[in-house]
Amino acid sequence: MKKVLLGAAALAALAAPAFAADMRARPYAKAPAYSAPAVVYNWTGFYLGGHLGGAFSGDNSLQGSDARFLGGVQGGFDYQFAPNWVMGVEAQYSWLPNSSNTGLVFPGGTLVTSSTDQLGSVTGRLGYTWGPALLYAKGGYAWRDGNNLGVSVAGVPAAFTASGNHQDGYTVGGGLEYMFAPNWSAKAEYQYYNFGDTTFTAGPAAIVGRSFRNEEHTAKAGVNYRFGWGGPAASRY
Repeated sequence: MKKVLLGAAALAALAAPAFAADMRARPYAKAPAYSAPAVVYNWTGFYLGGHLGGAFSGDNSLQGSDARFLGGVQGGFDYQFAPNWVMGVEAQYSWLPNSSNTGLVFPGGTLVTSSTDQLGSVTGRLGYTWGPALLYAKGGYAWRDGNNLGVSVAGVPAAFTASGNHQDGYTVGGGLEYMFAPNWSAKAEYQYYNFGDTTFTAGPAAIVGRSFRNEEHTAKAGVNYRFGWGGPAASRY
């Protein structure tokens, strides 16, 4: 029995260093820091919205250069590619309720009046996006309600003929659009409309042969709702 106890003690003495080495504290490994996923914005999809702003005719226009209020709606489709470029098509309609004016007075008391009550356009858009912002240019077909041309002398309506006074023309412009919430974007935009020239070919002597531009400069702020694709589309880790 004594020999057995001595043997067990010897085995314990030999095993103690190995056991102590195995019990040593393991080195601490720090967990990797959390990295928030990057938001990826996607402009592809249909949208509808509205806008408010002002219209300003050119200096050589029958409507003068006074500012007039406008409001309207727009809708379209955008496609993002390559990967920061966006192209699309947009239809826009604007109403100008305060478009009437006092007109232009010529020698002999001849008064010429003109007004534009509606503006419309169908344009292509091309833009460059970074994050939630989109800088774009646009251009295409323009239309207006432009048949409101009148001539009077001393308050009495006078007969006249004129070439031009077009309803169809072209438009160019550009703006900045920003996604401020999922499916919602806001924009600020300048747009120029040109409908050619109007030339009086007959009527009171003071206006015969006179030509005037049919143009509008507009500045608009608007909001769009984007169906399905607007706002953050995915996350990249």
